[in-house]
Amino acid sequence: MSKVRVDNEWDVLEEIIVGRATNARIACQNRSLFAVEYRDYGSIENIPSGQYSDRIIEETEEDLDELVRTLQSLNIAVQRPDIVDHSIKFRTPDWESDGQYNYCPRDLFVTIGKWIIEAPMTLRARFFETLSFKSILMDYLQSGAKWISAPKPRLADEIYNIHDPNSSAIKDYEPLFDAANILRLGKDIFYLISDTGNRSGALWLQTILGEEYKVHTYDNVYSGSHVDTTIAVIRPGLVVVNAERVGEQNLPDLFKTWDAIYLTDIVDIGYTTTSYASKWIGINLLMVNPNLAIVDKSQTPLIKQLEKRGVDVIQLQLRHSRTLGGGFHCVTLDVRRKGSLESYCTA
Repeated sequence: MSKVRVDNEWDVLEEIIVGRATNARIACQNRSLFAVEYRDYGSIENIPSGQYSDRIIEETEEDLDELVRTLQSLNIAVQRPDIVDHSIKFRTPDWESDGQYNYCPRDLFVTIGKWIIEAPMTLRARFFETLSFKSILMDYLQSGAKWISAPKPRLADEIYNIHDPNSSAIKDYEPLFDAANILRLGKDIFYLISDTGNRSGALWLQTILGEEYKVHTYDNVYSGSHVDTTIAVIRPGLVVVNAERVGEQNLPDLFKTWDAIYLTDIVDIGYTTTSYASKWIGINLLMVNPNLAIVDKSQTPLIKQLEKRGVDVIQLQLRHSRTLGGGFHCVTLDVRRKGSLESYCTA
């Protein structure tokens, strides 16, 4: 029986992967990192490359360990990637880089049905990041999961836009997407067109998933990286949206008939030295089941909104989620949930 089976963002969680902060770093200065993440720094040479401080890494590992203990106490199986040295340099015929981290498995993989799909990542530094998950993937393959990797992108200089701040950071020359651009709503798959996901990536995903699923692309929601600081799906009929980015005028049609919590009040937990995520990382939550969420304990306004709608909340912390760029949704990958494939949207 396949250990991989996920149909949506909310069914009862049975198995999950939790990332690591060990050896996390900002990769060496390069065109991809500048175009996608550090354009505000003015030039490639200003990217603050290097390993994060011992304190940041140690405190984050403490927080991740607490997350793991909490999940295990709920009878959820937890897998962790191998510890690796992300400072090792690697190269292709076009470029050279070192690594970043394996803190955010949500960026690397998407699980849909029995599929576990490796994404064609937008950052050169993350080209080989999936290798530290290889033993986990082999186990899933042997259990009957459908393991596939998207075509490895070339990531040549010309695919990155570093000159026009009003245009996307990536062009449409080849399929590119981070898996965190995707939300699973049963037979409907939400796909964010953004600086980390292009239309060719959505086209490739649709060809793999076939007629059983429909991939819906949205390019008027949020143009930055990933969807899970903008939209958090709670359960059928209930969604939280970042009110600074989403209003009734651009609420995705998949959610038009749902109860949308337009969250205006987010608690900024701050960051150390450099920020890899906005204050809206606070919206980044993990659903354990349709009535139970893991939410950052600092996010009192969000917690109140969820509890008002009958959702219980486990309050934990990731003290450096802004610094490292990952909240509870980012640092996990749900691998198996109870449930079945259904339609929840009218779009």
